[in-house]
Amino acid sequence: MDGMSLTMTGATSTSRMRMRLVLLVAVLALVASTVGLPGTSAVAGTKFKGSITIAAVAPFTGVDAALGPKYQTACYAAAQAINLAGGIMHKQVNCKTVDTRGDPADAVPAVRQMYATTSNLALVIGCTSDEASTVVPVFDAHQTVSFCMTGEAEFDSIHFPYFFRLVPPDAADSVAMVKIAKNKGFKTVALAFGNDAGSQTFVKPALQAAKAAGLNVVSNQTLDISATTFQTEAQAIVSAHPDAILMEALGAAGVALLSEIFQLNGNKMIPVIGTSAMIDPVFYTGVTTGPIGVQNFINAFDADNGTVNFSGPAYPLYKKLVLAQSRKVKGVPNFQGLLTANGTVHLYDGINLAALAMVMSHSTTGKVYKADILKIAAGGPGAVVVSSYAAGVKALKAGKKIQYFGVGGKYQFDQFQTAFGAFEDDRFKADGTTVSAGSLGLCTLHTCK
Repeated sequence: MDGMSLTMTGATSTSRMRMRLVLLVAVLALVASTVGLPGTSAVAGTKFKGSITIAAVAPFTGVDAALGPKYQTACYAAAQAINLAGGIMHKQVNCKTVDTRGDPADAVPAVRQMYATTSNLALVIGCTSDEASTVVPVFDAHQTVSFCMTGEAEFDSIHFPYFFRLVPPDAADSVAMVKIAKNKGFKTVALAFGNDAGSQTFVKPALQAAKAAGLNVVSNQTLDISATTFQTEAQAIVSAHPDAILMEALGAAGVALLSEIFQLNGNKMIPVIGTSAMIDPVFYTGVTTGPIGVQNFINAFDADNGTVNFSGPAYPLYKKLVLAQSRKVKGVPNFQGLLTANGTVHLYDGINLAALAMVMSHSTTGKVYKADILKIAAGGPGAVVVSSYAAGVKALKAGKKIQYFGVGGKYQFDQFQTAFGAFEDDRFKADGTTVSAGSLGLCTLHTCK
């Protein structure tokens, strides 16, 4: 028995040593991946006392599957910097993905399952126009703070206490697209929007904005985004001879439509103005590896987008953090393309806002910390401007008021907790990143000024 006991003890010791080595390697990997990141300061000897979870609720499969990885990247990037700075009140931040499949009917059971299986859920991000109308009421019923990437009109006038929106409504997005068309001197436009809920929310405001701007809509096509060919719709657009096409059709649908229009139009691009969601690495790669090619595409494509502060203090850290996730997140062909992607930029900022509100309120419970999100966004007299979680925590511990200035700038929320901001006209570069072609001003539901 003594020999057997000795053998078992040795095996147990070996097992423990292996476990310690695995933990050590994991810690070293985290430290190594964040060494040299501007705006971070590792807390020596941090011992996490529990954890909290941030859930990215979005399409990870289905026709809008390109959206989910953008939001997952934002979560991983923000969590990495937060954990390096000691976590949120010594609690480690973990990220979780919840696949809505881009379908409101599938989203609700997926969210219910999330609540049944997730402990210490502190925040939800993502929730697109595909499913927001069905899941936001569930989040509010559970008193869960949510930062959603939805432009649906219902959130323009209905107050959900736990709902925050860091991007303007689709109506403002549509106004910005029309402003680009006017700036370019276009007189006639065609509309081409997917039949998914997220894309259809643009159609009515786009029609209204075009009419107000004196543009003639010569074709209005609804695209079945589950289809693989759009010969009928492409022919209708080409035959209408528009000066430009205003569109949102994510993934393979947008690629197929533009490829067919290009071929039917004698291998010539009709200028395209896309929504901010079309600043997407998957879409860019699909179009440019097809018959259109890189140069034809980038010469004829513009998209409205929220202004990204490349020269601001938050951007260097954000850039390094996003690029550091390239081996962790699947479904992104070019991580450089996420540096200006609306979802990644604003949700990264949203997580920082929420995390700092948790520290400020000394609570990870949504009911307690949500009011401090608005205080940190608004700032106020004597507030110190901070551009990272670590800097914000340092200022709060020093007893100072703070205002967060993120990659997307400052966020000023209206009474429905939507943040309106400045738009710009973005164009792709050959490497899949984007560059601003000019400011569009602050775009509201009716005008850009």
